[in-house]
Formats: sequence, C-alpha cells, structure tokens
Amino acid sequence: MASPPDTSKTMKLERYNSYLRKIHNTKVLNASSKLLFRATLLIALVLILFFTINCPPLSDHNHHHLHHHNFLSTAFFASSSSAVGGAAWEKQVRHSSTPRRPNGFSVLVTGAAGFVGSHCSLALKKRGDGVLGLDNFNSYYDPSLKRARQKLLLKHQVFIVEGDLNDEPLLAKLFDVVPFTHILHLAAQAGVRYAMQNPQSYVSSNIAGFVNLLEVAKAANPQPAIVWASSSSVYGLNTQVPFSETHRTDQPASLYAATKKAGEEIAHTYNHIYGLSLTGLRFFTVYGPWGRPDMAYFFFTKDILQGKPIDIYQTQDEKQVARDFTYIDDVVKGCIGALDTAEKSTGSGGKKKAPAQLRVYNLGNTSPVLVGKLVSILESLLHTKAKKHVIKMPRNGDVPYTHANVSLAYRDFGYKPTTDLSTGLRKFVKWYVSYYGIQTRVKKENEINSEHTED
Repeated sequence: MASPPDTSKTMKLERYNSYLRKIHNTKVLNASSKLLFRATLLIALVLILFFTINCPPLSDHNHHHLHHHNFLSTAFFASSSSAVGGAAWEKQVRHSSTPRRPNGFSVLVTGAAGFVGSHCSLALKKRGDGVLGLDNFNSYYDPSLKRARQKLLLKHQVFIVEGDLNDEPLLAKLFDVVPFTHILHLAAQAGVRYAMQNPQSYVSSNIAGFVNLLEVAKAANPQPAIVWASSSSVYGLNTQVPFSETHRTDQPASLYAATKKAGEEIAHTYNHIYGLSLTGLRFFTVYGPWGRPDMAYFFFTKDILQGKPIDIYQTQDEKQVARDFTYIDDVVKGCIGALDTAEKSTGSGGKKKAPAQLRVYNLGNTSPVLVGKLVSILESLLHTKAKKHVIKMPRNGDVPYTHANVSLAYRDFGYKPTTDLSTGLRKFVKWYVSYYGIQTRVKKENEINSEHTED
C-alpha cells in the first residue's frame, strides 16, 4: 500500500506566500493612506488660499461695518437684493409712492423716520399724495424712537426704505422704479454741539449726501422739484433782527451751520448748471410731539421728571438766551406750502434747458421766547419744580438769540404760524408722558396739586 504524499512543504509554502501578501497589502494600504492624506492636505491649502484671496478678513469686515456705522453701504444693498430690489420690494415702493388724489404728487421724503420728516410724510399721505420714505436709522439719538415713527407711518401705508444718501446705486434704483415729481429732502446730521465730537458725520450727510442726491436727481427724467431743509443756524453771528433772507449768512458759528450754508451754495450751483428747481427752508427751533431727544425742551422735560438739574445758559454778558420756538404743525404747513408752489425743474438728460426756480425761506414763529420762560411753562405742565443750574454759554457753536422774519414765506405760500409756545408744549408733554408710559405719575401729581388747592 502506497504511503500518502507529504504535503507539509506545500502548506508551509502557502503560509509563507500568504504572509508575503499580507505584508504587501499593508504596505499598499499605508502608501494609499499617506497619498490620500497628502492630497487632502493639498486641497485644503488650495481652498484656504482661494478664500483668502477672494474674501476679506473678518477683522476688515468689522472695521468696514464700524467705519460706516451711520450709512447703508452699497455692499449691503447688493447682498440683500432679496429684500431690496426684488419684486415684493418694488411693489411696496410703487404702492407707497402712488398718489391717491387727482394730480397728486409722488414725493421722496428723505429722513422720513426723523421728527419733521415723519410729520410731513403723514400730512402728505393723508391728503392723497404718494410718499416714499428714505432713512438710515442712525444712532445719533435713540433709534427706537425712529422705529416707532416708522411703525406709525406704516399704519398709514407709508413705506420707508432703509438706506443712506451716499448709497448711489440705491438712489438710482428708487428713481428707476418711481418717477418722483418732488423730493422733500429732510435727512441731515442735526445738532450744533455734536459737531465738535463727530465733525465728519456732518460732511458725509449734509454735504456729500446732498450732492449725491442732486446728482441722481439731475439725471432723472423728468427731473423732480426739490424742497430741502436748510437751517436758521446759517445766520450765525448776524446781529440784525429779526433774521431776514436778505441778511448776511457768511459768518457761521458752528460746523453744522457751515454745512447748511454750503448746502445753499451747492443748491445754487445745481440750479444754475442743471436746471433743478430748488427751495431751501431755514427752520427755527422746531418742537412738538415725536420730537428729537437732543433738543432742550425734550431733555428738560426728561430731567425735570427725573429730578435731575438742568443747565440754563446765559450769554457772556449775563443776558438770557432766547429762541424762536416753532411748533411742528406750523413747520409742516410751511413745507407743504413750499412743495405746492415749487415750479418744475427745467433740465433734461442732465442738461439745463431754461432758467429754473431757486428760493430760500425762513420758517419760524416770529416770537422769540427766553429759555427761562420755556422752563417755567414746563414746570407748570409737569407740576414739578426744576432744579436750575444757570451757567455761561460755552463756546460750542450755539448762538444767544434767534428771531425769524417770515414775511417772504407768507407772501409766496401763505405761511402763518398759529401755535404759541404754551399750547405747543402742552401737546408735547401730553405725547411725552403717554409715549414713555409715565401718564400715571403725572396724573398723581395733578391730583396732589388739586388737593393742595382745595385745602
């Protein structure tokens, strides 16, 4: 019987070959892993390099945002095209700016979320004009007050585009969508004293922003008539009273006044070269409900109610400061009167075809009141004694006295102020205590005062 074949050598050989295959596969796997890692690393480096070249660093973006805190940049307009420039947005813009009365105006109101702008927008809308607002909602004073005005206007179907005068593509888009008949330009960096802290904001808004608006308006077809807010501050160091439009305005006492005076000269230039119809309105200390918190009557009210002392200025020779306080409703009538009598611009395609209207008017109350008297009226209305701190007027650009001659505005569009300071402040205080939710406190003080009177 034959013996079975010896397979031990074959099995050993197979085990050895299997071992070699495992080593080979391990080497291949390691090599592949290294290759994959290197390829992944290379791709990552390429992507990092690509995004570094094509995208700004985060720190640069933040710096850009801070630098343009008060402006809606062109980049924002481009990046938010779904909100601005889309079909729904255009529908809102057209609806808001379409007049509802025969021969009604289509008015672009800049600074529409501001004090005067919101009142004028509401008045125009109520009489049947189309009104589209533009506002950048900057933080010069509490933006929540501007948002509250915006909400009020929206209830009356006035849409406010959130944007800045220096955003030329946005302005051009608005004029592409709407053939405005008029512009009521009220957007500005306001305030005399703030100019010492942030002078560039005045140049950016009151000069550069105004020029940008005029540039877009001159190219529009048809060109709109423009009514815009100058200021009584342009009279500066003028000592002739009452202030008349014929008096000199080449001695500004503040940068704010200088930028408004520059605006008047710029208006003259665009009227002369391009045929734009331009009317400047010199406002005299406007006050009333929904007013500006940086104005004396507003922060006096706040401080008196909070029991804080208030500073009352005297001139260097110890005379009391006086202002021609003008109630908001009177100013609104003046703005609308100026719009109603504004003649059409005469340019076409950016070229002047004929002489165009150029006007400047005072809008004041014609009755200067001492600041001390203002405080006394507030004390009476609030039933609270003010803690007065009388000091010399600092050299911050304020002037000691203003007094408007409004005979020119009366002659041309019937401007006639009818609200005295006591009446106007009563309406303001009523709004103030309601808006800030302190109605109960004032009522309580009224009740206590009544009890004392009966005793």
